Amino acid sequence: MQGPFHRGGQSRPMAEINVVPFIDVMLVLLVIFMITAPMLTQGVQVDLPQVTSEPIENPEDSDPILVSVDREGNYHISLGDDTTAVALDDLAERVTVILDRRPDTPVMVRGDRQIAYGQVVTLMSTLQRAGVANLGLISEPPQDE
Repeated sequence: MQGPFHRGGQSRPMAEINVVPFIDVMLVLLVIFMITAPMLTQGVQVDLPQVTSEPIENPEDSDPILVSVDREGNYHISLGDDTTAVALDDLAERVTVILDRRPDTPVMVRGDRQIAYGQVVTLMSTLQRAGVANLGLISEPPQDE
């Protein structure tokens, strides 16, 4: 009884794997990821502050430039023990002069809790235009009640 599918007395198992369904699934997944990937990368990258954080390592020979905004909205630059009140227009020039002399000097921003968020953003934008590539924000650890 030989039919069209009989192999002449030997019946060996088929050793090939059919990968066509696997390829179909992979192509569908590829198309889905190609469509959704651009949607996932839109937006603004923001590093949100956390409640507790580790202190920033500071080399002993480099005092950071500390730029502060007080409750009244006045700007101050501190380098070591020297603190100077400065207008926002002059701030970029003074920071640029300091960074020209010592380019590895870290720049930190302190903002009063009551100050408007927009004023801190304006300060950060001014510092960025002055050539500050890395900017740190200073906060205080939470008070245990």
